[in-house]
Amino acid sequence: MKNSKGSIIAKKLLSDIGFDEITHLSMKLFVSGLGATLVEEKLHNSDGKIVRGKTKTLIKVNSQIPYESKKRFTIAHEVGHFLMHEKIEVHNENSNTLNWFVSTETQLKNGIQEWEANDFASELLMPEQIFRNETLGKPFSPDLIKYLSERFKTSITSTVFRCLQLDIHPLLVVFINNGTVKYWDKTSNWTYWIKDITKLTPPDDSVAMEYINADYEFIYSGNEKAQLISKSTWCNLNKYDKDTDFFEYCIPTKQYKTIISVIWEK
Repeated sequence: MKNSKGSIIAKKLLSDIGFDEITHLSMKLFVSGLGATLVEEKLHNSDGKIVRGKTKTLIKVNSQIPYESKKRFTIAHEVGHFLMHEKIEVHNENSNTLNWFVSTETQLKNGIQEWEANDFASELLMPEQIFRNETLGKPFSPDLIKYLSERFKTSITSTVFRCLQLDIHPLLVVFINNGTVKYWDKTSNWTYWIKDITKLTPPDDSVAMEYINADYEFIYSGNEKAQLISKSTWCNLNKYDKDTDFFEYCIPTKQYKTIISVIWEK
């Protein structure tokens, strides 16, 4: 999906307000400056909500969200709806609409507006040029993802997607739920043939399978988060290929039984 309306609007907004980024700006102040009101309260079965009235628009975020980075992305997503989708009067967000790592088909079922709002939030919180500058000359690693996440106050997941979206490094990213590969995506500069893995369990020799066997508990930390694997673990080899070393870095979420697996060449 190449719809870039959201990122275009976000770039224009930053230019119009004279900010290179809003990383250190209060989201409440930011939303207020756009003419809406941010309310943080307990929401049932919803991470965020936009409510348009005749004279006022409320942007609500669930106060029970445990991570500030997720609250920021939820708010930014709702701001995207506020600025781009005038026909939306009352709208709820959940893990499906806010999740980048679902198939294009599923995203389309949620509506192109959800893609646009996610694209807007990603550009707003992690502006392309600044994000690229922060990665120049730095090898890809879990430490780089952690640094970028802390630098832009974004979640590890959304930071990984931003790297994927901007072709920061040749990457394969696999989304696994309940032990089954649901979806995968790659950067445009990834040149290897990927095995037929969708709707199947991860390869037995993958790091993802280690996490599944460990019931989604964290089993690696520090420098060990990037585990050596073989190219043939996730990729098909032709008769001229050598089975070279790759890295695999997994981000498990025990609550939802999901794993985001990031693969790159050593």
